[in-house]
Amino acid sequence: MSEIKQSLCIPCFKPEGMELADFCGTVADMGYSAVEIWFRDERFGELVEAVRSAGLQLASMAGHESIEDGLNKRSNHDRIESEFIASIDLAAEHNVPGLICFSGKRNEGQSDEDGLTACAEGIQRVIGYAGEKGVNLNMELLNSKVDHPGYQCDSSEWGFRLCRRVGSPRMKLLYDIYHMQIMEGDIIRTITENIEHIGHFHTAGNPGRNEPDDSQELNYRGICRAIAGTGYDLYLAHEFGPHAKNWEEALRDAFDICND
Repeated sequence: MSEIKQSLCIPCFKPEGMELADFCGTVADMGYSAVEIWFRDERFGELVEAVRSAGLQLASMAGHESIEDGLNKRSNHDRIESEFIASIDLAAEHNVPGLICFSGKRNEGQSDEDGLTACAEGIQRVIGYAGEKGVNLNMELLNSKVDHPGYQCDSSEWGFRLCRRVGSPRMKLLYDIYHMQIMEGDIIRTITENIEHIGHFHTAGNPGRNEPDDSQELNYRGICRAIAGTGYDLYLAHEFGPHAKNWEEALRDAFDICND
């Protein structure tokens, strides 16, 4: 048994019209220990109440705005610093272990090396404060081949170099298994050799970004056993779109596969 703490991204699964409290209670009964959100707006208080009532945790949330217009653009740093500070405070108040951040799309005339340097400069403005509050900043790895053309942090090695450049144990990656399968594969070796730089995981099947079952090419049983073998103690969150099954069946099956 992998014994990984499993979570799920609410926007991928909650049916329209279903009350948050009912949804959270249902997934808690399946064995999930947490949920993940991507917003910091007026809905946050309602979500916290529903999550706590179901005995769940908040695994992750967005740290700043915009996947495409991110930290690799220095003119964004003032805005993102302000958004980070507000998000770090919120995360600390509600015991959220990590905030998602984004490199942004490649900027015309900017090298990947300068993009990395710009991201590090932006993160270094707030990483000390994140450390004081006990919150990780997780740079998300996304594929630039299918889903996010032009996105800069599309290589695990680029992301690991960013973590080393920032030089704080609070700077980590959100290792999205689906995205990195598309870009480079070699999933288990990359994870196990670099687990100290990983603060969160996302799952989905490839191709199609659907259920992580035997209809696709990733062996999630093996991947989750490998992750568990490293001693990783944070969260793995499902971020797929149910295709052949309804949302409840898809989440139950995903939980069982990743808990095998």
